[in-house]
Amino acid sequence: MTDPITDMLNQIKNAEAVGKTEVSVPLSKIKNEIAMILSKEGFVGEVKKVAKDKNKILKITLKYNSEIPAIAGFKRISKPGQRIYQGFAEIKRVRGGFGMSIVSTSKGLMTNKEARHQKLGGEIICQIW
Repeated sequence: MTDPITDMLNQIKNAEAVGKTEVSVPLSKIKNEIAMILSKEGFVGEVKKVAKDKNKILKITLKYNSEIPAIAGFKRISKPGQRIYQGFAEIKRVRGGFGMSIVSTSKGLMTNKEARHQKLGGEIICQIW
């Protein structure tokens, strides 16, 4: 069993490396929420749900800053084999505030800044910069 979240992030990173304008990944609720957070934070462009035959697909428009990809890198923290949980006081800034973490809290997925502001801890899904 592969990790679908890591697979989605790898597809985005590889598509940016070759200069593609958009990437399509199979739709799931958690991938849609992660893509919406990335869009809100300015790492990717528009996110659309598309029904293709019987399969549902998530189309993510990629974002570039003068031909440089908006996502420089990512690191998967909590993996299917080892879950990593932190309280709100333990959640750190990513790359001195230039990146972000995606945290799964009791109130849904949110960035590390939102989780600290709402004083919520949870599972650290990944870091993106």
